[in-house]
Amino acid sequence: MDEILQIKDLTKSYRDFKLDRVSFSIPKGSIMGLIGENGAGKSTTINAILGLIKKDKGTVRFWGKELDSSKQIKENIGVVFDGINFYETLTPEKVGKICAAAYKQWDSSTYQKFLERFSLSKGKEIKTLSKGMKMKLSIAAALSHRPKLLILDEATSGLDPVMRADILEIFAEFVREGGHSILMSSHITTDLEKVADYITFIHRGKVLFCKRKSELCRDYGMIRCESDLFEKFDRADILAYRREGNQWNILVGDKEMAKNKYKNVVVDTITIEDMLLMYVKGDKPNEEPYIKGFV
Repeated sequence: MDEILQIKDLTKSYRDFKLDRVSFSIPKGSIMGLIGENGAGKSTTINAILGLIKKDKGTVRFWGKELDSSKQIKENIGVVFDGINFYETLTPEKVGKICAAAYKQWDSSTYQKFLERFSLSKGKEIKTLSKGMKMKLSIAAALSHRPKLLILDEATSGLDPVMRADILEIFAEFVREGGHSILMSSHITTDLEKVADYITFIHRGKVLFCKRKSELCRDYGMIRCESDLFEKFDRADILAYRREGNQWNILVGDKEMAKNKYKNVVVDTITIEDMLLMYVKGDKPNEEPYIKGFV
């Protein structure tokens, strides 16, 4: 089987929010970036995948098997949240002993190597560690029971660039090992641009798209123009648009088409962050306000 994790029609309703039939799959040996604005449903999706909240509908399969059907399946999944999940009076040494009792596949030698690599003192209480060192401890614990899938919810949030680079290198090493994959939720889109193979974009509880990062970089583009040119655009060619002063920013999903169709405009390559901002902050051609000049 080529897909390590399969999510189909995942649904969870609250009074003021609905995770609406979220579906995507993660191929083995790849990193899936999960993006979206705050409150879009990223953490709800991860919590539902892990069974931390009860889903209303949908299926979650790990290598073809229902994720909640076997404790052994869950042992093959490592999880890192934004924040330490161990009591802060514990030390890294005690964390290792607790994990050794909790996981059948716990590898003490791997854990010790991570502690050395991260310069984590075995005897220091967690409460004395910086946020970055706490995160490294969580990653060391998550990787030392030899999981096949690593799920990360804002794991690099609040870390300085050097520390984020170290952690991203570890994630890349993990995926290079045969059959390993990562689901990585992050609002730091530059991290995903460096390591992600696929991007799933959740907006207001729905998946807008799930695509290869290379396709997004190849196909999507940003046009910046003044009002007279903006009014000539076919609304069917526009994914989102936004006005900044006298300039209009236009997100298109086929930049080669745009270059050929609109001869007097420049189509720039777009970043994941620009794309997210345009979808979230921009207007849509089929939504209010209706812009005079669309054909």
